[in-house]
This record gives sequence, C-alpha cells and structure tokens, in this order.
Amino acid sequence: MKSTPHARFVILSFLLLVGGVFSTVQSQDLKENPALDDKVKKFLESHAGRWHDMNVPTSDGKLLYDLIIKNNYRNALEIGTSTGHSGIWIAWALSKTGGKLITIDIDEDRYKQAVANFRECGLLQFIDARLADAHDLVKELKGPFDFVFSDADKEWYKQYFIDVAPKLEVGGCFTAHNVSGRRRSYGGIGEYVEYVLSLKNFETTFDTNGGGVAISYKKADK
Repeated sequence: MKSTPHARFVILSFLLLVGGVFSTVQSQDLKENPALDDKVKKFLESHAGRWHDMNVPTSDGKLLYDLIIKNNYRNALEIGTSTGHSGIWIAWALSKTGGKLITIDIDEDRYKQAVANFRECGLLQFIDARLADAHDLVKELKGPFDFVFSDADKEWYKQYFIDVAPKLEVGGCFTAHNVSGRRRSYGGIGEYVEYVLSLKNFETTFDTNGGGVAISYKKADK
C-alpha cells in the first residue's frame, strides 16, 4: 500500500523529533566528577582577583567553558597560556566532555606557573602544556581541533587563524580574545576582524561582556 503525503509527513516529523531528542541527550551526556568540580571551584575562588598577567577576566572564562559544554567539543587548542586562567576554564569543560587541551606559551616563567596552577586545581591530566613559540608550533600541529582560543600576540592573530582553520572541524569554533568587532580596531586586531568577516565558510559574532571575544563557527571547509 502506498503511503499518503500526510503519512509521509507524519513519519518525517517523527524521525526529526527523535533525531533532535537524541542529539540533545548526546550533547548533555557529560562526565560528572563532583570532587573535581569542588576542587576547581575552590581554586578559582581562592585565586579570584589575582589573574593579572595577561589572563582573561572570569566572564570570558565562563564564556569559553559554556561554548565547549554547549557544543560538546573535545579537541581544544589555546594559543597563549599566560599563567593558566583561561586554560583552567577550558580544561574544566573538557573534563566533562572527555576531551583534552593543548596550550602554548613562549614565556618560561608563565609556563611554569600555569603548570603549577593546572596541577593544584586538579586539571593537569586534561592539559598538554607546551613551552614553545606558537608562530612555529601552531603550523606544525596536525589537529584536528574543534575548539581554538587565541590570546597571544595580536599582530599574529590573522596568521594563527590561517594556520589553524584548515585543521578546524566543520562545526568547530575559533575564538579570539580582546576583539570587540569594530572593523577599524587597531593594528593586528583590525586586520583580523576584517579577514574573518570576509570568509563565507565562517560565521562570526562578538561577545563584549568581558574583554571582548570573537566567536567564529566553521560552517563548511570552503
């Protein structure tokens, strides 16, 4: 017996509904670790107000955390570790999705302090901290990545993006700090904004609640 258009519509609607529910359940299938959560929260609370060495404000850390949780990202790259504030928020989210973070900094003192902070808050197992020149290492990393946070030298923002974009999965997200979205922003940030807004395979928005974060989702390979 042939199905009627109405029957086909009902079946299609049901399949879409089931698919949507499955996707939602899958995205919320997070690894719970109350003991780790408590340790990280206590560490962040005890260090509140101390993140001065080129670290992100708490509001931006929470933004990065939420982006990873929302999209169930697992393979993250951070360009510019500083002493680890943003890395803690990123790795904390990855501890729930089952992922890991590669983070890079060229300054040895900041690198050592970041590793100590990662260890103290209990997240070191989710982090591969590299002491290296990101100009070189970012080109060499194979990926793939589904989340990137760029917070290093602003004059190199565009080049970091060009180096990483081919290794970013479709659906992945490239974020950049201290970017307000103004096309006439100063120096490398202005050049970066112009470039990402010109790309047809990326959709970029800007969060200005903290230090300013450009959020670029990869919609297609080209």
